[in-house]
Amino acid sequence: MNRNGNILLIALLGIVIGVLLSVTTGKFYSLNRKFDGDYNRWRKLNLILEQVEGNYVDTIDMKKMTDAAVVAALSELDPHSVYLPPVDLEESETELAGNFDGIGIQFNVPNDTAIVLSVIPGGPSEKAGLLQGDRIIRVGDDVIAGTKTPQDTMVRKMKGPSGTKVKITVNRDGAEIPFEITRGKIPVKCVDAAFMVNDTTGYIRLSKFTKTTYQEFSKTSESLLSQGMTRLIFDIRENTGGYFDQAFLLCNEFLPKDAQIVYMQGLHRARQDFNADGRGSLQDIGLAVLIDESSASSSEIFAGAMQDNDRGVIIGRRSFGKGLVQEPINFTDGSGIRLTVARFYTPSGRCIQKPYSDGTKYAYDIYERYRHGEMTDADSIQVDSSEVYYTVKGRPVYGGGGIIPDIFVPMDTTRATDFYIKCNRKATQMRFASEMFDRYKSTLSGIDDFGELSEYLDGLDLAGKFLDFAAHTDKIVPRPGEWEKSESYMMPQLKALVGRYSKLDDEAFYRFYLDIDETVKAALQQN
Repeated sequence: MNRNGNILLIALLGIVIGVLLSVTTGKFYSLNRKFDGDYNRWRKLNLILEQVEGNYVDTIDMKKMTDAAVVAALSELDPHSVYLPPVDLEESETELAGNFDGIGIQFNVPNDTAIVLSVIPGGPSEKAGLLQGDRIIRVGDDVIAGTKTPQDTMVRKMKGPSGTKVKITVNRDGAEIPFEITRGKIPVKCVDAAFMVNDTTGYIRLSKFTKTTYQEFSKTSESLLSQGMTRLIFDIRENTGGYFDQAFLLCNEFLPKDAQIVYMQGLHRARQDFNADGRGSLQDIGLAVLIDESSASSSEIFAGAMQDNDRGVIIGRRSFGKGLVQEPINFTDGSGIRLTVARFYTPSGRCIQKPYSDGTKYAYDIYERYRHGEMTDADSIQVDSSEVYYTVKGRPVYGGGGIIPDIFVPMDTTRATDFYIKCNRKATQMRFASEMFDRYKSTLSGIDDFGELSEYLDGLDLAGKFLDFAAHTDKIVPRPGEWEKSESYMMPQLKALVGRYSKLDDEAFYRFYLDIDETVKAALQQN
């Protein structure tokens, strides 16, 4: 046998010896640990982890392995049963708590620098002296301006337990000013905007269902009623849900006594029905509910209850399709799980949960809606016609994939010129709004009336100023005819972004956007 043959034989013998070692030295590496096929009490999982702990070649991180095992196990259930390590759990609960510990500002980052949009009245930042338009340069000793610091990282640096202090250094009119701010409890708004669209129609936009949603909504609706509201446009587009009890309380405001709102049922949860008590203050108000592909969970409970009771018209695009109920289970180390314990069913008996057996398909469901044309064509909505249910008045509705609106409003893609797309990529509109505030803040920051604000902005020649800004700052110039095609869409957007720097804040933003919001227009056309 030649030399190469000897080397090959030795290599093969080495492999065989290695295999034999793993079998014959069972004292250390036995492959025959007893398992009787009983998967109860997680016996096989425990056996495997015991073997890893007792025999693995290196030191193992038990915490890391335990967390990984939990994540892997829960991933076999459904997309919404999840493990949350301490940091994620804290963020999740803070988002829905109705308040958080922080300094009390809202900011944008249009140019790699955080610019204060508004200072929460009575909050720590207002007491310390921060002003709208301040550029945040440093948090503590960390420079966050011009360093491409992610916005969520900026937020984490500013947040902290109530009573602790943080040093914020801002640039104001070219001068650097340090502030020492004592953090406190900051209320989180879930009603983004509320105002009268006309003499009889109110508009409320709700961003999420937090612990304070019903309280905020009640106060807002009372104000609109006092202004003559007889119809309400309730906008829950992009509202991903939150606490069930808050959705239930809002449904109760609109429905007559004993009307069913929702029921829940699971393998280990007996059926539980939730009905209206008849004491709601908005039972006689005309209602249009706006939804889209991001409206989920508690938003769908509300929309489903209104649709199945024929209480209001649902307008927009098919909702997300989450019909599962999560129960929080927290542990003393600060971690927790959100475990699906039941499904919820709308009054007609439908579960609107979309299929999730194919996890990849579930994750890319919204993309698939774009791909097969559902966002722009109602006929492309994929309806499971085998799951037909009926509203109180006998109208057919469908289950298995979200709430299908009564009136479909397509996504408008016709105005997306190359000029508009290029500006969006560079956030040209946001940076222009910031410059306009710097230039006109002495007047802009004092306006608290929408009519006055609209008239003031009309007199600034925003269109001409924006085209100059885009050309000189970002080298973006519209081709012949492009601005004429984009102007009617981009001008309300520019007014909304600049108007946000007034005292009207988000109200100005959403009021200007109404001019180009086809879904709101469809709602206004309803009786």
